[in-house]
Amino acid sequence: MAKSSVSASVSKLVPKVPGVPSPRRPDFSASTKRGLVAVAEQLFTEQGYSATSLDSIVAGAEVTKGALYHHFSGKQALFEAVFETVEDDATRAIKAALRTTKEPWEKAIAGLQAFLLVVQDPRYRRIVVQDGPAVLGYERYREQEERSTFALVMEIVRSTLDAGTWELEEDMLQTFARIFFGALSAAGDTVAGADDPLAAADRVETALRFIIAGLQTLADADVGLADVDLRLAQGLDRG
Repeated sequence: MAKSSVSASVSKLVPKVPGVPSPRRPDFSASTKRGLVAVAEQLFTEQGYSATSLDSIVAGAEVTKGALYHHFSGKQALFEAVFETVEDDATRAIKAALRTTKEPWEKAIAGLQAFLLVVQDPRYRRIVVQDGPAVLGYERYREQEERSTFALVMEIVRSTLDAGTWELEEDMLQTFARIFFGALSAAGDTVAGADDPLAAADRVETALRFIIAGLQTLADADVGLADVDLRLAQGLDRG
């Protein structure tokens, strides 16, 4: 009889002893990690990073501190996992909005509106905008933002600029994207930190719609970058 068959037969004959735990399964370990992240997300949102203790997190998740340290090196590592979860949710929401239309200018507006809804979300306001820079540090924070948000901005900028007859080099496309990325980041900070986020979001949308409409007008009129430079120079000369 094969060794594996013998082992299986013996296993059937050996009774299971009550009270003796079986080895922890991978799916149980994964669910423990998800539970810790979910509880930490709620507490970080409600109380902020500084006011949230590891004791309150493990109590909420109904696990031991040993289980927490099995998955995370400490509170900051757990915060980073929560931060990535919130950023990933935001990215999915914006991507879904971008997929609703193929028309480049409508896509830009759809992406803008989705972003402004995201930055009004209490989770995003507290975890990403308010606590993120201080907890992760500036460099790590910007790295996370670029990983999630910059690619979406680049997609919007590329589609809108391709709508005109402009034939821009990749470096110039990147420059446009960096400028709009910076503007959106600042707009997000403004909305997230406002006493009335909805009113702030309306003001930001109005301002950015105005800028997008200007770009669309230039594209429709077939005005190139060189033409803009010339008109600016002529205006300065007249001044």
